[in-house]
Amino acid sequence: MPLPPDRLLRAYRQMKTIREFEERLHVEIQTGEIPGFTHLYSGQEAVAVGVCEHLGDADWIASTHRGHGHCIAKGCDVTGMMLEIYGRRDGLCKGKGGSMHIADMSKGMLGANAIVGGGPPIAVGAAIACKARRDGKVAVAFGGDGSCNQGTVFEAMNLAVVLKAPAIFVFEDNGYSEHTGADYAVGSRDIAGRARGFGMPAETCDGSDFFAVHAAMARALELARNGGGPSTIEAKTTRFFGHFEGDPMLYRAKDEVARHRETMDCLRIFRARVTTEGLLDDAALDAVDAEVMGLIDRSVAAARSAAPPTAADLLTDVYVSY
Repeated sequence: MPLPPDRLLRAYRQMKTIREFEERLHVEIQTGEIPGFTHLYSGQEAVAVGVCEHLGDADWIASTHRGHGHCIAKGCDVTGMMLEIYGRRDGLCKGKGGSMHIADMSKGMLGANAIVGGGPPIAVGAAIACKARRDGKVAVAFGGDGSCNQGTVFEAMNLAVVLKAPAIFVFEDNGYSEHTGADYAVGSRDIAGRARGFGMPAETCDGSDFFAVHAAMARALELARNGGGPSTIEAKTTRFFGHFEGDPMLYRAKDEVARHRETMDCLRIFRARVTTEGLLDDAALDAVDAEVMGLIDRSVAAARSAAPPTAADLLTDVYVSY
């Protein structure tokens, strides 16, 4: 069934928020005020939103080092995220996690993860818990094309099949594992096909098309929620920036990013479809654009003026007491 206008507007708002959050970070990181490495998600917004629009707070996701988009799509507070990335005491993780370790259990966000392939074992653990509780909830593991070669991922996928866990593996194939092309590093050149080898259904979709991702996720979710076990989605996408901020991207053709911004921009593709089909109009989308820019401006201003953690905060939140 086609999504109603309010759901389409929400999806656009989420994608636009991710885009402007990342584009602003690309500028702010150059001021030297943001500590640590930053890996931007621009270009992949349709994947995070296409997946997470199906999920509630009680469903779980495990993210990657490129996790800002997943956090926003799952409902994490945007200002709290910006505070966290700036290393401020009032950030989502009290300024101790930074860009690569944002988590919010209240939103089912198990955390970004600096270890490539570190998320799937965590997500499968959450999926096993969902199955044990019989609550109909699922866990999603996001990963890039580089993570598909990790042994941790293979073991997690096999275990999910063996235990018929409600886990969904989403591989965002943006063409590069850091600086190495997926066409070289993935021997089969078919991530979905490899997943099928574990005994689960898998499909490939256009990660630049929100509607294609949303439809693929609907099929995977129906299987997982109804006891059918795990499945895999391989979303073909791109990233508009380097592997990390400061990456000169010498491994990419000189015109590649500009060409992809013209032909693979998921926001542009979404807007063209919904306006052409009369599902939304430009005025409504423009209003969202203005709202999002205001939110990003306010979040940056709050982060710049907020206090960092104190020395007394150093040993807090190290252990959890049950």
